[in-house]
Amino acid sequence: MSGDARGGMERHSYDVVVVGAGGAGLRAAIAAHDSGARVAVVCKSLLGKAHTVMAEGGIAASMGNAYPEDNWEVHFRDTMRGGKMLNNWRMAQLHAQEAPERVMELEDWGALFDRTEDGLISQRDFGGHKYARLAHVGDRTGLEMIRTLQQRAVALGIDVFMECTVTDLFKADGKIAGAFAYWRESGRFIVFDTPSVILATGGIGKSFKVTSNSWEYTGDGHALAMRAGASLINMEFVQFHPTGMVWPPSVKGLLVTESVRGDGGILKNSEGERFMFDYIPDFFKDETADTIEEADRWYDDKKNNRRPPELLPRDEVARAINSEIKAGRGTPHGGIYLDIASRRAPEFIRKRLPSMYHQFKELADVDITAEPMEIGPTCHYVMGGVEVDADTQQSEVTGLYAVGECSGGMHGSNRLGGNSLGDLLVFGKRAGEAATAYANSLGDTRPQVDEADVKAAQTSALAPFEVEGGENPYTIQSDLQQSMNDLVGIIRTASELEESLSEIEAFKARAKTMVVEGHRQYNPGWHLALDLRNMLIVSECIAKAALAREESRGGHTRDDFPGPNAEWGTKNLVVNLDAEGTGVDLHEKPLPEMPDELKGYFA
Repeated sequence: MSGDARGGMERHSYDVVVVGAGGAGLRAAIAAHDSGARVAVVCKSLLGKAHTVMAEGGIAASMGNAYPEDNWEVHFRDTMRGGKMLNNWRMAQLHAQEAPERVMELEDWGALFDRTEDGLISQRDFGGHKYARLAHVGDRTGLEMIRTLQQRAVALGIDVFMECTVTDLFKADGKIAGAFAYWRESGRFIVFDTPSVILATGGIGKSFKVTSNSWEYTGDGHALAMRAGASLINMEFVQFHPTGMVWPPSVKGLLVTESVRGDGGILKNSEGERFMFDYIPDFFKDETADTIEEADRWYDDKKNNRRPPELLPRDEVARAINSEIKAGRGTPHGGIYLDIASRRAPEFIRKRLPSMYHQFKELADVDITAEPMEIGPTCHYVMGGVEVDADTQQSEVTGLYAVGECSGGMHGSNRLGGNSLGDLLVFGKRAGEAATAYANSLGDTRPQVDEADVKAAQTSALAPFEVEGGENPYTIQSDLQQSMNDLVGIIRTASELEESLSEIEAFKARAKTMVVEGHRQYNPGWHLALDLRNMLIVSECIAKAALAREESRGGHTRDDFPGPNAEWGTKNLVVNLDAEGTGVDLHEKPLPEMPDELKGYFA
């Protein structure tokens, strides 16, 4: 029946349905298509509008174009150390080994990378990476990646359902049978009959007030997986990118790429002090310059000098900036200064950082070739996500896969800059191939969607229209974002986390009576009411795991437990939906054992 008919419901059948059209989703869809699957991409927004484009700096891959001594072993070691050894070692290994091939493949498909004088793909420095290894296109690498993948997906004829939101997954005998969705414009419902669903929905940033994430990032994939019976890991680890815009208020949180520091930018407080030298942790002391002179020499002679402390991993830099602001050495708008104007010529800045130049000029009336930027930490990325098998990206639920920011394990407690784009290429391909292989293995015995489940999904989606006299979802969302920012932010304490969990329970109670006015035709209030369910459950996962982990590690800093704890370094925290389906259960799980041959890289 046509979706345009009164009360009608569309129905489609595919081998693989990919939810999300960022880099991970598109790469997974291309791999599934190339493996012979009938595949569809379902995306909440327009095709090409994805958080991937915010990854401005580049794709981390040990191609050795800048430093021939770079290789996958060094990249693997950097990734594990950046994640404070909490990474799934197998995912980190696969990523380091396969990222160079994925970059070359992207170039074969038409991506235009910056070049070295020898004509090779140019690679730049980034925080936490020993060698310059980020393949890049100015500061627009993510945009070029999306353009390339989008163009290829369209050329292959992959079906795309734009402005379409998935609200439920269907199962039969414990296996994925399909998905339930609605068109955002018309409000009509859609049922997808499919044995394989790949979640590639990105992150959870809209649970926080100050974030680089746009409106789509409401933890949809995380919540869909939990409701289907899958588990999440590492949810306590939220990355606050050290450099987001702080002024004007309308763009607070907007990302300022790490490339600014990679290309020579330095951090200063309101007293003009280059303060990062006061925040070098013991873990990185041997490889970090401890004088301004050595740090400055590194830009011209990387072999004989150690890296500037501005290029420490993001968690370290974000904490240092937060400390300076709290100590009263912040800028007039509550940030600190990022200065590249006094370090590089205007022509260099405009060539290497064209997006940053225009971003500050147009949004803040600041010329970054002549004056410093005001920046501060912004919620940027969640390391936690769906617990998956490293080789296939399949979750605990048969037929359900997760990839990119929606999955967990690859980045441990802290993601290195540049590893997100490599992650989505490497594991997007693996997920697409594995999902297709599973669908093909079923033959004529595919799980069938139960019509009672379809009716239940429809009733659930329409529930916000049935309430009278309830609360506006925008008010609840705003209060949730403020609460997460204040109580589960960059520095945490037990008392504040306990308070946050109490507040989340209160938000959940308020959400039961939230009301939506109007009709199903394009209704942002209804859309937010459905998204809010996901944001609440994901926020509870973050707060509960953050309260349980009594140490500081990577993207999780506890003021009452200021250092890392060796025992906590041996285990993950796993969260599942509770038996009633209204709350979160949490348990500990030992880390996968790393083989001895890989342990040797850390001796």
